[in-house]
Amino acid sequence: MVTLGIDIGSTTSKAVMLKDGKEIMASSIVIATVGTDGVSRAIEEVQKNSTVQKEAIDCIVATGYGRQTYQGADFQVSELSCHALGVHHICPQVRTVIDIGGQDAKVLSLNEQGRMVNFVMNDKCAAGTGRFLDVMANILKLDISQLEIQAAKSLKPANISSTCTVFAESEVISQLASGVEIPDLVAGICQSVATRVASLARRAGIKEQICMSGGVARNAGVRNAMAKELGTEIVFDPMAQLMGALGAALYGFEKSSQ
Repeated sequence: MVTLGIDIGSTTSKAVMLKDGKEIMASSIVIATVGTDGVSRAIEEVQKNSTVQKEAIDCIVATGYGRQTYQGADFQVSELSCHALGVHHICPQVRTVIDIGGQDAKVLSLNEQGRMVNFVMNDKCAAGTGRFLDVMANILKLDISQLEIQAAKSLKPANISSTCTVFAESEVISQLASGVEIPDLVAGICQSVATRVASLARRAGIKEQICMSGGVARNAGVRNAMAKELGTEIVFDPMAQLMGALGAALYGFEKSSQ
């Protein structure tokens, strides 16, 4: 049985092709905002890499911020449930999932079966999200992929006290003009994200093991700051950004097997 999970995020589209609920046949990540051709490109890529034609797919499940914009799915499922399924499949010992996406941040509590039992979400403010990091990287004239490298060079992380993206932007510009080193600013920015998201985690209830999913999880600067803030190790898997799409494919397998 072949199932396809599509995670339509605010800034990227992800797809995972799954065989018999176990084997990942192919995956793709396409940078594109909701409403563009990102979804079709992500699907085309996994079809090409798996050599599976669309008519041979038994079930297609869409999740994520833009899941309702895709009409080709058999099911549309909340990204909360899909991230829980995806993380449990890859890291079954995890009990707390921190998912930082482009527009929001979520913390999920899982039981031993990998089902979500509680969650807390911030979708009202860009601070503590991927969008916040994009804005800050732009101010510092850095590619988003450079933040991790710069943060590792910091000797004295800057204090970014503003909890609003707009005010934090002004604060970073001011500190930059005052001669604060870029690595210290980047480390302070990563710490600012970690501080905000850690407060969500405490509200949800922290239970180890803890892992991060979503695109921001790939940033070691944020992961390290989060681990320091929470006082515990953060589990990381290279598939972090694909957890939602994987969970959607797993959901499709469960529904098709019933």
